[in-house]
Amino acid sequence: MSIGGGIWKALERGKELGCDTVQIFTKNARSWRAKPLSQEEVALFRRTQQSTGIEPVVAHDTYLINLASPKDDLYEKSIEALQTELERAQALGIPYMVMHPGAHMGSGEEEGLYRISRALNLIHQRAPDLKVMVLLETTAGQETNLGWRFEHLARIIEMLEEDWRVGVCFDTCHVFAAGYDICSDEGYRRTFEEFDEVIGLERLKVIHLNDSKAPCGSRIDRHEHIGRGKIGLEAFRRLLTDDRFAELPFIIETPKGQSPQGEDWDRVNLRLLRSLLG
Repeated sequence: MSIGGGIWKALERGKELGCDTVQIFTKNARSWRAKPLSQEEVALFRRTQQSTGIEPVVAHDTYLINLASPKDDLYEKSIEALQTELERAQALGIPYMVMHPGAHMGSGEEEGLYRISRALNLIHQRAPDLKVMVLLETTAGQETNLGWRFEHLARIIEMLEEDWRVGVCFDTCHVFAAGYDICSDEGYRRTFEEFDEVIGLERLKVIHLNDSKAPCGSRIDRHEHIGRGKIGLEAFRRLLTDDRFAELPFIIETPKGQSPQGEDWDRVNLRLLRSLLG
């Protein structure tokens, strides 16, 4: 949900759509700078959350952050920016901060994974009282982006000094594009068996429901409306009716805009997903 006009307005927009949970940016997603949150903004956000009943609210970090960067200036700037965003989320009472792990930009996978874990260790050391959990998001694996194999996320977590402070966000479009075939019964079963074996299902805290414009294994990150992409409806039905995930927040990041019938695409996608629950 957009935070345009005030961060609390994202909750009002979500309520209007009939959402139980929403994901927001805590600041402009394409800018390093952020005006500090005022006490009035924080209080209004918390009151609005209470009145709308939307829970949990999930935050996503800005797209400029790259904790795997081999460039020291961008690396340090990214660490500082993520810590600031975590502090903003904590002030707002948001429990989770979803983040793409980062891109190694030619330095190699192992070096990139090390730098991500080092950055998180530094943030945890500098801010021991932060309660917001960082959620490493599964990625499609475009270019040098890390996180497209479950082993990448497991390696980052393995190198953390306080690994209980980090969880995982599972994105259906990204996982599918990365090569995990979640379309069939067997592929779905194998994918989550592997996730559990490599990472552990207990670390899964948020699921992003997005169809994919690109085929399985393409490593191309292109979100599509539910049931209109290469994944198809059955995978979403399995996820929504999987008892293991019954208490998790499900977030759609499908394209915004109006359907050909003139209806808000978010309404169309939410209605379709709820229909899969029977």
